[in-house]
Amino acid sequence: MIDKLAFVHPDAKIGNNVTIGPWSYIGAGVEIGDDTWISSHVVVKGPSVIGKGNRIFQFASVGEDCQDLKYAGEPTTLIMGDNNIVRESVTIHRGTVQDNSETRIGSNNLFMAYVHIAHDCVVGDNVIMANNASIAGHVHVGNSVILGGMTGVHQFVHIGDHAFTAGSSTIFQDVPPFVMASGSPAIPRGLNAEGLKRRGFAKETQHAIRRAYKALYRKNLTVEEAIAEMQVDAEHDEHIQKMIDFVQGSSRGIIR
Repeated sequence: MIDKLAFVHPDAKIGNNVTIGPWSYIGAGVEIGDDTWISSHVVVKGPSVIGKGNRIFQFASVGEDCQDLKYAGEPTTLIMGDNNIVRESVTIHRGTVQDNSETRIGSNNLFMAYVHIAHDCVVGDNVIMANNASIAGHVHVGNSVILGGMTGVHQFVHIGDHAFTAGSSTIFQDVPPFVMASGSPAIPRGLNAEGLKRRGFAKETQHAIRRAYKALYRKNLTVEEAIAEMQVDAEHDEHIQKMIDFVQGSSRGIIR
């Protein structure tokens, strides 16, 4: 399943039923899990751990040295989960010692063509990053997030679970869970109500999240006042508590 025109370093560890196309390069310190498919002209460098069932398309660069000028060749890693789709010309860089020396990607994600994931990023599960979406260093993206095409996310920004950004958005501050954002700079545009329905959230939870959104964005309350109002639902719904925890833990401040 490894094309004779591919280069696989002797130190690389290749799982079962792995396909590697012609002119692809698999470097030292790379581990590739079972049932992964790698097209032609792909570069995977290490140390990197690629899980099972991933599909990596042509001209992708996975696990390359980062573009941070502070990086001086220290050993850092990329860890990717299972069943991700990495489309054409995607770039994913390893971490830096200034953070945790690690870039971490979850499972079941779709990274469309020309997506960039910079050093030290943490990306959850079931994320969709549309064409040309880019996240700078140290960005954290939660689960089931959708980043529209051409979205740009500033370094150190956190994006909460089930958030959504419109195409060509520029994100300078944290986006709380369930919030839709757009613009440059991005501002909140509403609740990701359609996403909640598609993902099977109970009606009671949807109503509670809607009340939380109104407290944060519609009632002209301070963040502290909004959190106090949200606490009523948080006692009965873990999703509201997660929203509160996200807002309280924001170091850059949330979009408002």
